[in-house]
Amino acid sequence: MKDLELYLNEVGKRIMERRKKLGMTQEALAEKGEVTTQFVSYAESGKRAMRPENLMKIASALGVSTDYILTGDIIDKDKLLLSEKLDKLTAREVRIVEGIIDECIALYHRNE
Repeated sequence: MKDLELYLNEVGKRIMERRKKLGMTQEALAEKGEVTTQFVSYAESGKRAMRPENLMKIASALGVSTDYILTGDIIDKDKLLLSEKLDKLTAREVRIVEGIIDECIALYHRNE
């Protein structure tokens, strides 16, 4: 039982950290996620496990994957979308895109 409590606390911590990073209140997250404010409060405190449909709503409202909420791993939706696009390229095309990205980063840092 202690392992489950610890896990739920970690999940709640990730939800709260992401919500705060986005500058959202619990009320705003509840509204955007189509859940109650009490649900958000319980989820963040680790007092309640989430059903899959509510997990998906919260993840979507926070702009992250369900994997991120559950494990702390994986990437946000923008990076996931980019990864999916890269998967459609050949190895040669990926190297070209990587070179373009490296040049953009270098240019950005020169202009800081």
